[in-house]
Amino acid sequence: NSDGFLHLFTWDRTMSEWSLFWLSSVSECDAYQICTPFSYCDTNTKPICNCIEGFEPTNSQEGALDNTVTECVRKTQLSCSGDGFFWMKKMKLPSTMGATVDKSIGLKECEERCMNDCNCTAFANTDIRNGGSGCVIWTG
Repeated sequence: NSDGFLHLFTWDRTMSEWSLFWLSSVSECDAYQICTPFSYCDTNTKPICNCIEGFEPTNSQEGALDNTVTECVRKTQLSCSGDGFFWMKKMKLPSTMGATVDKSIGLKECEERCMNDCNCTAFANTDIRNGGSGCVIWTG
C-alpha cells in the first residue's frame, strides 16, 4: 500500500469480508537493517542511507549509497589510541546479540569502558528515561 500506513486485516467469517485489524504508520527506515553496516537511515535525505561520520561508500564513484549494494568503510585506518565516537541521536539501536550489558553504570563510565576496548564499535544507555542509565556495548 502506498498511503504511508501498514494495514493488517482479519477475515470476518460471518460477513465474508476482510476487516481492518491494525493500522500503523510506516516509513522506509522502519524496516530493520534497511541500510548497510556503518550507515544510518534518514528519510529526509536522498538516498535515505548515509555513511556515519568517518566512513565513506566503498565505491566512491557512486557518490551516494544505493541502499542495497554499497557498504561504508572507514576513511582512515582504526587507531585504538586516537579514535573516538560521534554522538548520534534518535537512532534505532542495532541488534544486541553478542553485546555486553551492564545496568549498574551510567553513560560516562560506559564510554570509558568502550574507549578502553579497541574492539568496541558503539555504546549507548540501556534506558533513556530520566537522563539515561545503564550501558550496552557493541564489539566487533
